[in-house]
Amino acid sequence: MPLTPLDIHNKEFSRRLRGYDEDEVNEFLDQVIKDYESLIRENKEIQNQMLALQERLNHFSNIEETLSKTIIVAQEAADEVRNNAKKEAQLIIKEAEKNADRIVNDSLNKSRKVSLEVEELKKQASIYRARFRTLVEAQLDLLTQDGWDSLESASVARDPERELLRG
Repeated sequence: MPLTPLDIHNKEFSRRLRGYDEDEVNEFLDQVIKDYESLIRENKEIQNQMLALQERLNHFSNIEETLSKTIIVAQEAADEVRNNAKKEAQLIIKEAEKNADRIVNDSLNKSRKVSLEVEELKKQASIYRARFRTLVEAQLDLLTQDGWDSLESASVARDPERELLRG
């Protein structure tokens, strides 16, 4: 157990003949008591400061731990957001590709339909031209036949007004 200033103050030394000067010893002991009390006070102050600093250190350690946890949570959240964004982007790309394929397929189908319709119209136009040519040729054949001359002479005899108009 450490000495206290009271222990030093109450210390009694045995007396001997030719011993130390009692007043000098007492003065020295008084000086030791003062210094010892001063050291004890200083030690208490240092301990109080140490406790305050330890509390601050604990406080800052808690803040550091909280910040570390917050940073980890923020990183995890950022990673999750990034992953979700990638997944969403992939879904959007897949959907866009599907839509593009559908649009291309629809366009190809419409193009085929239009091409078939054009071919059908060409065939119909060709058939129409052939029929019209046949009709025109038949009409020309009729006009070039000898029977028309006899009809013309017979109709002139029957229709004198027409003859006047012609002539």
